[in-house]
Amino acid sequence: MTRHGKNCTASAVYSYHEKKKDTKSSGYGSQSDRLSKDSVKDFDCCGLTLQPCREPVITSEGFLYDKEAILEYIVHQKQEYSRKLREYEKQKKKSTEREREEVQSVKKKDVEKFLTAESVILTKKSSAFSKSQEKGSGSTSGASGDKKANDQGNKLPSFWIPSLTPQAAKEETKKPDSKVYCPMSGKPLKLKELYPVKFTPVVNDDSKPTIAKDARYMCPVTHDLLGNSVPCAVLKPTGDVVTMECVENIIKKDWLCPLTGKPLKETDIIEMNRGGTGFSGSGNELKAKSFRPSMQTS
Repeated sequence: MTRHGKNCTASAVYSYHEKKKDTKSSGYGSQSDRLSKDSVKDFDCCGLTLQPCREPVITSEGFLYDKEAILEYIVHQKQEYSRKLREYEKQKKKSTEREREEVQSVKKKDVEKFLTAESVILTKKSSAFSKSQEKGSGSTSGASGDKKANDQGNKLPSFWIPSLTPQAAKEETKKPDSKVYCPMSGKPLKLKELYPVKFTPVVNDDSKPTIAKDARYMCPVTHDLLGNSVPCAVLKPTGDVVTMECVENIIKKDWLCPLTGKPLKETDIIEMNRGGTGFSGSGNELKAKSFRPSMQTS
């Protein structure tokens, strides 16, 4: 048997390589790619702006934000809550008025039905089979039939407007939640639970600014360089960022702050959420996936 080429189409098996190549060139099917270190924010960057924090604050869950950005986010969420609350109250008022109108229309129909029944009662003697009675009954039935047809015509749905189709359900605005949630963890966020963070810059003779340096900060106790690959923690009373190695080997021995000498509790240590390192064993899901329409063969 002769040797096959890479793009051979005579094979009976549709190989994985060919499928992947056709998916990439055609634009159909779901495609996945693993993100590199360049696509992940650094440990000292804000979770909203993705830039180095000028005035960093941290939440109880360990997510870092720039104070200006997180305050702007909280104000925006409060404004959204006020807007949704106004819409909810407006819809509630409309539904109350609609219910009141329905009750009044039912009462009005009952009165009209009673008056119609009263007008049918005859006070004069007449034969049961007179022509006038037959004409009157015919006109009455015709009028009622026309009225029913008009009512049904007014209630016919519109198939050209999506919100008026028979299958379309009425959208009801629910009462908004007054809580502000953390954009990273999704848990309730309070302003008093934002703790200031203080990074210790690396002392070098370079004339470069701190932001332009690859190694910008270090642990104030062990002087180890901080980065995405180094687990870090924030001491809540002082705001200093130290390594988890320092916490395990130094702080947890006597539960005293190595910088101030004051006693610490376990709740005073906030472990920081770091970005990914680009390695598969870093514990972060760095896989991006885009779902596209898939081709179906008959």
